Amino acid sequence: MPRDPLIGLVGKPSSGKSTTLNSLTDTVVKTNAAPFTTITPNRAVGYLQVECACSRTSLPGNTPSSPNEPPPLQERCKPNYGACQQGVRSVPIELLDVAGLVPGAHEGKGLGNKFLDDLRHADALIHVVDVSGTTDADGKATRGYDPSQDIAWLRSEIVNWVLGNLKEKWGGIKRRHVAVKATPVETLQNQFSGYGSNSKLVARVLDKLQLKIPLQDWDDDTIRLVVETFIDEKFPTVLALNKIDHNDADKNVSKIAKSEKPERIVLCSAIAEVFLRRLAKQNFIRYIPGSEFIDTREDLIEQGEEDGGGLLEMDDKLKARVENLKDMVLYRFGSTGVNQVLSRASELLGLVAVYPVRNIGTFGSGEAGTSGDRAAVFRDCVLVKKGSTVGNVYRKVMGDAPLAYCETVGGIRVSEDDVVAPGKNDILSFKVGRA
Repeated sequence: MPRDPLIGLVGKPSSGKSTTLNSLTDTVVKTNAAPFTTITPNRAVGYLQVECACSRTSLPGNTPSSPNEPPPLQERCKPNYGACQQGVRSVPIELLDVAGLVPGAHEGKGLGNKFLDDLRHADALIHVVDVSGTTDADGKATRGYDPSQDIAWLRSEIVNWVLGNLKEKWGGIKRRHVAVKATPVETLQNQFSGYGSNSKLVARVLDKLQLKIPLQDWDDDTIRLVVETFIDEKFPTVLALNKIDHNDADKNVSKIAKSEKPERIVLCSAIAEVFLRRLAKQNFIRYIPGSEFIDTREDLIEQGEEDGGGLLEMDDKLKARVENLKDMVLYRFGSTGVNQVLSRASELLGLVAVYPVRNIGTFGSGEAGTSGDRAAVFRDCVLVKKGSTVGNVYRKVMGDAPLAYCETVGGIRVSEDDVVAPGKNDILSFKVGRA
């Protein structure tokens, strides 16, 4: 049965991984300035923001023609999990924050072996980089450290972990490959399956490399190239350049931007996001996660809300902190960047949001003709990987129950083999039973 996507948060100790996790979820995990505060993997549920199906103007029900019809879909969208605000849906996604990695982890230094084992089933990685340069490679306090080094050695540690495991058995692998007349895909998949690989991924790696040399004749350089390409395909990585509000951040960001692809880079301040969410919960400000804007009591009074929206008055010290955060983060970068980190990881994976509904005519969870059928819509949403089929979605949602048939918008029947994509076969109604 297809499993849920898993996003791993990686980085050296004290880079801000746990704070980033806090900023993506409502889970508060232990944070500290000391290395190895996180010693066991923390799993939590984050919320990926996607454009909800309820906002599509082409869907029936979004343009009521008479007062007797129910209100537009967006007004009736009530997710069972997450939320939908003005057509932007927060969809749950599983996150994994693992112990900090240090140079030499593949040799067992620090908590290296445990760290790497925890990553086996991650589908993508968010590498939290302390772009302030105030922590060294081991996570200890310093000044003037070059954070671009962290990007290089972290990837090297993961490559050397897989490479070491492979080369340790390479003689036997070659002999068996020749003896059973296996294909390179079959042989490599046997070795890479423990890292959550599959035959399609291995085939994609070999297609990209276009190697002409038989596997049994590969030299050390070729084996390393295969492993490096496998790592890049298996663990697509977003670079979350954290602590952007520090004085030394700009020069470090500029250096990293010259050597990394722009689609991999997101600028963020996890601690700013945590601070804003805390103030919003305490009713000092109005703030939508990921937004550029903050409303204070004074702002709302100026906008005509006499009671200031019911917000509490802030003292001068707190006001100064909020104004400083606006200047250093929100106005300069457009947001704290935290929500964009998760969105970028989703883009690298090509995740598709799919909406299983009971009634394809109204997108509700009730049978046709019932009162519930005309009330809440799009109660459920699941995330699947790019290239997933209708059958993959069905098995994820319904398990092993037999499928009679499946319909999409307009009552059109679709095959189990049809691919789902944004706006195509992503609203589905399953009928269980024998066809």
